[in-house]
Amino acid sequence: MPCIVITGGAGFIGSALVRKVVGDAGDTVVNVDKLTYAGNLESVEPVSDSPRYRFERADIRDADVLRRIFERERPDAVIHLAAESHVDRSIDGPADFVQTNVVGTYTLLQEALRYWRTLDAGATKRFRFVNVSTDEVFGSLDGTARFTEASQYRPNSPYAASKASADHLARAWHRTYGLPVITTNCSNNYGPYQFPEKLIPLTIQNALAGRPLPVYSRGEHVRDWLFVDDHVDALLCVLANGTPGETYGIGGGSERHNIDVVRTICALVDELVPGATPRAELIRFVADRPGHDLRYAIDTGKIERELGWRPRESFESGLRRTVEWYLANQRWCERVQSGAYRGERLGLGTAS
Repeated sequence: MPCIVITGGAGFIGSALVRKVVGDAGDTVVNVDKLTYAGNLESVEPVSDSPRYRFERADIRDADVLRRIFERERPDAVIHLAAESHVDRSIDGPADFVQTNVVGTYTLLQEALRYWRTLDAGATKRFRFVNVSTDEVFGSLDGTARFTEASQYRPNSPYAASKASADHLARAWHRTYGLPVITTNCSNNYGPYQFPEKLIPLTIQNALAGRPLPVYSRGEHVRDWLFVDDHVDALLCVLANGTPGETYGIGGGSERHNIDVVRTICALVDELVPGATPRAELIRFVADRPGHDLRYAIDTGKIERELGWRPRESFESGLRRTVEWYLANQRWCERVQSGAYRGERLGLGTAS
């Protein structure tokens, strides 16, 4: 039975992947997560009692711990999702992003390489290391162009720069040492179990509470939205059929202006939980964050042609599912929000 090490498996995308692999795919998962503010084991509770699930609380910068995990578990693959991921937090505190996303990725690559070199010929050929990255490494788009696997790296935030660094390390470990690495660059994810600091869950929570709904500038920024379950399917497709050394862009084909996303959420919350006044009246435009990229969009032609993956969820259906999930899981939201984050404004540029 295949064994997959998933780093960051208690986070948003990682937990969706863990639930899918353990619940549907039937493989064994070793979830390696430090459990920082955005990681919560309640997100994997539906599969936590499975004999095919194991959890290891660990920092990916700890080489000794990683080495023990590799030696004990003998995995067939690593899917690397552990990362500091919030752009606004990277503006206020870039050091954590360098440590986790750059140093942590380096350490994980080194230990994966050490382990891979001990495998027999068959296991060596089967092993895969999937490095999960973001479209933000490519910077900002103008006009109607889309990012492709050949797009030049132009990271503009500390977060994007740290992920770009991780991508370069992953490429180097493949080209220099032969480690069978595959990199994916995804667009903005959304869906259930996302920590309520990102645009969609934060807007849902604020709308329910009747709090102001902050929108950067005039809401003209554009993102390509990808439902998290579609992303998980793409990662498993890449793991099974992707070519080592290649990169694959994963997008939802759902570009929306931020202001339109917020207004759609308001309309859904009004429909599902009617209030005295329309929630759209709570929208407040605020000063833009430093270095805010105007537009992201991914050309998914390569993964569609070569691997046969396409997103199943439309933005409208995915967003409705997401809003309905948060409405039904308010206790989860309350429990995962520690004193470290209560919906306050981040990314004001006061780096520490």
